[in-house]
Formats: sequence, structure tokens, C-alpha cells
Amino acid sequence: MTRPPFEKIKSYEEFLKYYWYREELQRICRRLGIDVGGMKAELNHNIEEYFKGNIIRAKKKSRVKVLVKPAASRTNSEQSDADDILLTLDTPLLSCNFRFSQSFRDFFSKQTGIAHFKFNTDMVATARKVRETGDKKFTLGDMLDIFYGKKTYAHYDKSCLQWNKFVQDFCADPATEHFTNKLKVAAALWRKVRESTLPKVYDTSLLEIFGKKHDIMELDLENST
Repeated sequence: MTRPPFEKIKSYEEFLKYYWYREELQRICRRLGIDVGGMKAELNHNIEEYFKGNIIRAKKKSRVKVLVKPAASRTNSEQSDADDILLTLDTPLLSCNFRFSQSFRDFFSKQTGIAHFKFNTDMVATARKVRETGDKKFTLGDMLDIFYGKKTYAHYDKSCLQWNKFVQDFCADPATEHFTNKLKVAAALWRKVRESTLPKVYDTSLLEIFGKKHDIMELDLENST
């Protein structure tokens, strides 16, 4: 079954049968008038809430000032700056409108010494759970412990990494050894699978199901000429 337009989908369960790229999720959220910010897991959550009848509007952006020192050592001028959110390890996530943005990357970069800091998947799942449960005690320091693996709060849904797993399994399959451009063929095969209701995992049988029927094999021949 080919993936229908989003407007034709009647439930979140039906929505989950298909694979969606982050850009597609953002376009859907924008059309629905719901928050388009955040990573893929957050966008999926916003759409899930939409099907439940809960509209998550875009949050008003706050101007964030990164502060590494503890809250007790703030100066009076810093404390009186109402337009800035002064971040410390004691800052609760809910009070600083935590987002996976450059401002917070800069903060964690200062804490870890990692120049190009990247949030890991469990940090994404944790932020979502903190919002869902309204946990006012969970701080940026706790989030740093999640990054280092010192604490466990929530685990990320690995289904969002399906494409990476799909192409890895495709390339490792002896049945694909004869392809000169494995990535191009894998991508074409993936497009067929993600727009169907089939499991979003690679299996050798997919070469038979989609290969001849959709001329996917010809892509490799085109590339070699």
C-alpha cells in the first residue's frame, strides 16, 4: 500500500505505519498550526498529541544567556536582567524553556569541553518525558548526567534511526555484492519500503518484491554506464 497524503490519515496508529523525514514532519506541523521546533522525536510527539485533540502551539522564544558559574555567585546585575535566562547546572529544564538549540549546545559545550557538542538520543527522550510529567526538579545538571550515562530517565525510540539500520543491513547482505552503487540502490529500495505498510527493515526478499517490479536494479546499471 502506497503512503497516502497526511490529510487522508485518520489516526496516529495509521501514521506510524509509514516513515517520515524530519522535513516532512515540519511541513505537516506547520500546516496544522502546531510547534515545528525540536528534533524528530519532538515533532512526532506533537503530531501524536494532535491526533489526541491536544494542540501544541509554538512556544514563545526566550533570549538565553549562557552562564557556567553557579547561581549563588550571580551578580546583582545578572539577577535583575529579566530578559535573559541565566543558565546554571541547577536550572530546571521547565523553567528555562529547554530546547535543542544552539544556545543550549553552547551551554553544554562549556560544561563538557566539547567544541561541537551534540545532544544524544537519550537526552531527547528525557526532555520529552520531563515535559510530559511536568518534572520541575529535573535540572540541566541532571541532563548532563544523562549525557555521560550516569543517570537513566528515558530511552529514545530507535525507530527514528530506521534508515541507517536499513542501509547497513542492505550493504552487509551478500545478495547485494554485485551492485556498484549500493547506496543509490538502497535509497531507491528504501523509498518503496517507507511508503508502504511493510516493516521498515531490510530483508533480502525486498529485492524480489520491489527489484524487478519497480526497475530498481536499473539504477545500478545507469550508474555504471
